[in-house]
Amino acid sequence: MSTTDQEIKNVVLVHGAFADGSGWRGVYDRLTAHGYRVTIVQNPLTSLEDDVAATTRVLDQQDGPAILVGHSWGGTVITEAGVHPKVAGLVYVSALAPDAGETTAQQYEGFAPTPDFVIDVGADGYGFINPGKFKAGFAADASDADAAFLRDSQVPINMAVFATPVKNAAWRDKPSWAVIATEDRAFDQAMLQYMAKRIGAEVTNVSASHALYATQPDAVADVIAAAAKNAAR
Repeated sequence: MSTTDQEIKNVVLVHGAFADGSGWRGVYDRLTAHGYRVTIVQNPLTSLEDDVAATTRVLDQQDGPAILVGHSWGGTVITEAGVHPKVAGLVYVSALAPDAGETTAQQYEGFAPTPDFVIDVGADGYGFINPGKFKAGFAADASDADAAFLRDSQVPINMAVFATPVKNAAWRDKPSWAVIATEDRAFDQAMLQYMAKRIGAEVTNVSASHALYATQPDAVADVIAAAAKNAAR
């Protein structure tokens, strides 16, 4: 990873469902060591509108152009929030990428089910990943200890968000990159590849689980750095 004066220096990281921003620590450490100014959004996971607002607040604080990065559900968030004028490029990390007018749930239609990824939904409409299935479905390439921490620090998501259509698709106007985990058990591989191709993303495939944002920080940071270099051109 190298930096030049021409590169974009700001990076904003957006986590997905069932998680918080702490999983980005490895990516944060690698990027900041190379001179990037990295900010991590903490999504409330209460509605698409709330998560977009949380991301927009962070984007407003940037002192120049930024690369906006989303993992999983965070891809839907950056698709909407990425129309912000400070966003110069988008990085989708095993992430959803709906078009304007589409819901997140629609992205799954026609693709294979993922039996290892089991969501338990409470009476209040919020979902957690089933604890017994967590490692297999979310973080198979993590150590047992790291997978247990991710499992036990889960943030539930309001399942209604998946039926909320996005109003804007930032990828239509801004360059995009995609890092795809080839052993993802939360999304069908064909679905991830299809979404990345549809948005015209430059794709990097990584042998990893759905939790690659936490388990493969070198690969993810390298793509973000490449985006920062190339989006500036």
